Amino acid sequence: MNTWYVNLNKSKLTPPSWIFGVVWPILYTLMAISFIIVQNNKKCYPFCNQLIYFIIQLGFNLIWTTLFFKMKRPLWALIDLILTIIFTFITYFQFNTISKLGSYFLIPYMLWICFAFYLNFYIVIHN
Repeated sequence: MNTWYVNLNKSKLTPPSWIFGVVWPILYTLMAISFIIVQNNKKCYPFCNQLIYFIIQLGFNLIWTTLFFKMKRPLWALIDLILTIIFTFITYFQFNTISKLGSYFLIPYMLWICFAFYLNFYIVIHN
């Protein structure tokens, strides 16, 4: 375990570390299903601009871990998370124009990253 993270002042709502190992594979699976549903829709197939927003938000999502844990920059990670949230919400609304079902698969992810924003914001404010 990262001793830097362990020693941070964290919210009482911070889940135990093992929760993240359960939640993220589920969220990534739902995100992949969302992407495939939209990408395979006749309005999008083989590719549409709506998928670009998904790819952008995924890039920001993947950068977060490096910023937060490897570089130990919670503020930079928070800014990255804000961009992730913005592009995920854009993705949701863009996917909704292709497939409502495809967009609905993003809802659990959207809720989780909003919760992650709170957790990251708490760390920035209290450390």
